[in-house]
Amino acid sequence: QVPLVESGGGLVQAGGSLRLSCAASGRTFSSYGMGWFRQAPGKEREFVAAIRWGVGSTYYADSVKGRFTISGDGPRNAVYIHMNPLEPMDAAVYYCGDGLQASSILEFPADYDIWGQGTQVTVVS
Repeated sequence: QVPLVESGGGLVQAGGSLRLSCAASGRTFSSYGMGWFRQAPGKEREFVAAIRWGVGSTYYADSVKGRFTISGDGPRNAVYIHMNPLEPMDAAVYYCGDGLQASSILEFPADYDIWGQGTQVTVVS
């Protein structure tokens, strides 16, 4: 059973929007924060955005600031990201992650303990 499940990906024209969702499948976890990463073909997985529960702090990669908005529900291990406007460079497989360690910075893949399987976002010009 996959611990986190993403949904909401798809094909969209440049300038359009998508909202990705991620939630725990089955049991929930004691989480300190969740985030989104993306990976395009031939590239490394890169940080997109994260949210730290409790204080509600949010973090964004420079490339998405002002365009993407992250939100979530800590007790449900659920995180969402609204992406608008989308650009061709945003095309990638998007993964959500759950950080279970209080010391996690939440901007690196190593900070996350649990991952989903990914959802494809395709942006056409």
